[in-house]
Amino acid sequence: MSCLMRGGPAGAPALRVVRMGIDTSQEFVIYMPREGPVCRAEGFTALSRVELRLRGRSLIATLNVVDGGRLAPDEAGLSNSAWQALGARPGDDVDVAHAPVLESMSRVRAKIYGHRLDAASLAAIVGDVAAGRYPDVHIAAFLTACAGGRMDVQETIELTRAMVEVGERLAWPGAVTGDKHCVGGLPGNRTTPIVVAIAAAAGLVVPKTSSRAITSPAGTADVMETMAPVALDLPTLRRVVSREGGCLAWGGALALSPADDVLIRVERPLDLDSDAQLVASVLSKKIAAGSTHVLLDVPVGPTAKVRGEADFVRLKALLEVVAQAHGLHARVLRSDGTQPVGRGMGPALEAHDVLAVLQGRADAPADLRDKGVALAAALLEFCGRVPAGEGPAVAARLLAQGAAWRKFLAICEAQGGFREPPRAALREPALAQWSGRVTAMDSRRLARLAALAGAPNVAVAGLELHVKLGQRVAVGQPLLTLHAQARGELDYARQYLAASAVFTVEREE
Repeated sequence: MSCLMRGGPAGAPALRVVRMGIDTSQEFVIYMPREGPVCRAEGFTALSRVELRLRGRSLIATLNVVDGGRLAPDEAGLSNSAWQALGARPGDDVDVAHAPVLESMSRVRAKIYGHRLDAASLAAIVGDVAAGRYPDVHIAAFLTACAGGRMDVQETIELTRAMVEVGERLAWPGAVTGDKHCVGGLPGNRTTPIVVAIAAAAGLVVPKTSSRAITSPAGTADVMETMAPVALDLPTLRRVVSREGGCLAWGGALALSPADDVLIRVERPLDLDSDAQLVASVLSKKIAAGSTHVLLDVPVGPTAKVRGEADFVRLKALLEVVAQAHGLHARVLRSDGTQPVGRGMGPALEAHDVLAVLQGRADAPADLRDKGVALAAALLEFCGRVPAGEGPAVAARLLAQGAAWRKFLAICEAQGGFREPPRAALREPALAQWSGRVTAMDSRRLARLAALAGAPNVAVAGLELHVKLGQRVAVGQPLLTLHAQARGELDYARQYLAASAVFTVEREE
């Protein structure tokens, strides 16, 4: 039967779908034969945007044209993401048509040429992004046009509002709902599970949703996923928070600020995280999650995301004014970003650090424990859970007496069950080539090194630090240990380490 005889109700041509088994991440892709009647009749060319419809579902996909008879004339292949989003089954016919014109792209072009975006423009762009109408190249254009200080304060406020309004919005009983977030840029530093466990043990409601890694070897969601399920739907999240007072969930599984997850996916390979986009990303998720008070950790250091005092002051002011415009109470804390916090870099390695702190083990990283307690204390005081000045003692006691560990276990069990994080099959130490004192560490290069070892896509991969700034080391002493699951990735990381100045060790005679 001719494919042109199987059209849908609107007369759009239909093709029999084939699952190609190609992972295109979250970008929808359709594969069509060049000589097929649909490509010829509709004038489709490579990278055309087309609309697919199947049993009441629709999506916009990017066309890849196939030669060589890999697909029959009346067939169309779908990427894994497109197949799943359409709910396709073998033998289904999908209706194919030209995608509607994207009117909001004219606003993106205006921003590229230096014009400011008003509320309506940002709402149109964000709405189309959340609906999957933008291909990655258009999203990249939007992100780039807004980077480098090209968005003013009002644009950032309106971008935040638009990102909130395209998704669900939660509300919680009680006047105060707490949250804590780090702006990132510092490997390790996995304080969030510790803070949530302490705060929830103290009776504060903390519905924590987190992102996966953007430019780091792990995000909080990646770390938590090695210990418990994090892809919670909204009813499950509500149940967990109602039962335990907190959660540690992946925001991407929820419809909270859904455009943010699309933008993050494109930001990751660009290694791009502008102030305006960072602020809108962070605060839209907090507002959508129903938080009333958010504590924001901003590490400052020469190789951190925020490099100096002037950058910190500018980001702090932007976070505070945008939060205030949306009725969100925000407290911004400056922290030391001169070196990583904790030992592990990578999902499972950071999870092991978190467990060591929560379990009160003697080998727990002292800097991670101290920072986790300090941030939890600040959050408890900020939210009025304890009087000013009493937070440190309360937080330290809840950790030392095991209440935070028990609460963490209870949250994990409520989310689907606790499990021990795994370990990598391959480990290789990097040794000091001479004796001396560690005077500098490059956090960006350490993060890159962990990524080359396989993090965060391989949960057990990354690296483990063995030294801190100011520490004396002897020749042959391990500075770090690479963790990998594949020999090729271990070799990539080793080669990068040999060519990069990750540490500065001043010689001592």
